[in-house]
Amino acid sequence: MEAQRFFTIDDLLTWPGDERVELIDGEIVQRPMSRFEHGQAQTALIGQAFPLVMQRQPGGWWIVPEISVRYNEHHCPSHDLAGWRKERLPERPSGVMTLLPDWVCEILSPGHERKDTVTHFLRLQRAGVLFYWIVSPEDRALIAYALDAGGYRTVFTAEGPDETSAKVRIPPFEAIEIDLNLLFGDLE
Repeated sequence: MEAQRFFTIDDLLTWPGDERVELIDGEIVQRPMSRFEHGQAQTALIGQAFPLVMQRQPGGWWIVPEISVRYNEHHCPSHDLAGWRKERLPERPSGVMTLLPDWVCEILSPGHERKDTVTHFLRLQRAGVLFYWIVSPEDRALIAYALDAGGYRTVFTAEGPDETSAKVRIPPFEAIEIDLNLLFGDLE
């Protein structure tokens, strides 16, 4: 029986071709095809968080989409959105990130839900990422978790038209209101 080979960050960085891939627990995994709903949610969150991005210390954030974060030699996912407090990261970084993010947001893609709701959830919790959000554009749902005594606890949930028609303040971004209608593509 042949031992399974675990790919490393070096394998990921030299992966041939133009396909979108990431390193998940030693396996090179193809990223899902981008959909409009996914891009809309990313754009809405970035746009609404822009005042925090423009703010210098204290209270400022680096928030970027599709960012690769190296957690260890065999795990380097590309997060849909990730953010770092400028107090922890005062200078603009470059390249693959090696500093643990303060916040990660994954936007669910059909067929890849398990990766975001189980694999990333457990990995980020173990790594100590302080805040983890999961957004489901199809379900009009957002669940926000905060790390508490080594485990994630739910700090915010909204699902469906009745609960997602408000402006809310969600940790760690209590300084701004997030319009859930805009997040889910309702521009009227």
